[in-house]
Amino acid sequence: MLQGLTGWHALVVLAVILLVFGATRLPALARSVGQSLSILKREVAEPTRAPADAPTDADASAAAPTIARP
Repeated sequence: MLQGLTGWHALVVLAVILLVFGATRLPALARSVGQSLSILKREVAEPTRAPADAPTDADASAAAPTIARP
């Protein structure tokens, strides 16, 4: 699929990205992508750890509202 991708093609793609996003927004975009990748790597490395904020089944049933019927 990417057999014909050479250095010139990559250079043209980078130039188009620079024109679309502008030089001032590229560092923020790169920083955001880097943070997203680090979060993804961390989550993939620890798939069995449950989040501390996640409610358990017991918490969900205890927090369910009760409806008073007349």
